[in-house]
Amino acid sequence: MSASLELWPSTSRRAGPPTRWDRLRRGFVETPCAVLLGVQLVALLAYPFMETATLGEFREFGRMLFGLVGLVVLFLAIRAVQATPAHTWVAAVIGVPVVALTIAEAVWPDSDPVLFWSSLLHALFYFYTGYGLLRYMFADNWVTRDELFATGATFTVVAWGFAYLYVAVQMIWPNSFTIYGEALPGERSWYELLYLSITTMTSTGLSDISAVTPHARSFIMLQMITGMLYVALVVARLVGLTIARFRQ
Repeated sequence: MSASLELWPSTSRRAGPPTRWDRLRRGFVETPCAVLLGVQLVALLAYPFMETATLGEFREFGRMLFGLVGLVVLFLAIRAVQATPAHTWVAAVIGVPVVALTIAEAVWPDSDPVLFWSSLLHALFYFYTGYGLLRYMFADNWVTRDELFATGATFTVVAWGFAYLYVAVQMIWPNSFTIYGEALPGERSWYELLYLSITTMTSTGLSDISAVTPHARSFIMLQMITGMLYVALVVARLVGLTIARFRQ
């Protein structure tokens, strides 16, 4: 296949066959959105173990591991923003206090002000990352391999952002969320709110966690609208461009 017909043209060429390390390094450099998406999907499977650890005998280790995974995702998100038309320095300015507050959470896990501001800035950071990835996908009419991965990465970072936002919401308006069958609403963990965020974003309605206060419901409705617009505008556009490219 000639270079002019390649759907995902390579950005670099070298003489001789590449080694396995070269392919891994090239994939890491050229597809930052794929790396971000992959790490977040692996984190979804790891979070239950870490959450269980935070409630048991090794709770300090669980909190440290939870924070470490968050910092890794944060670093990869900043790296993904570097590939987009968005300003990297804005992500870095938001990210620096987020890193400091993540460390502070591990040191003072029961501090409400630290948890509130950490959640709020995490949400702001992930929303800005989502904005940068959207600009990345809409920058031109050429679909690269990394832009296809960006469709998934954008979805996950926005879902992460709403989960952190819900943490802040329940701190401002206590007992905002409840689990089906629970006698009284209570405080939900971040992982439970991430589950609520993803089920709301996908409009599957499978979550047994629901919002019970007017303010919490207003943010849930905003995420519902965001999820519908994302599928209608972003996914449909990239699929259409990909099909059009194959037909040429």
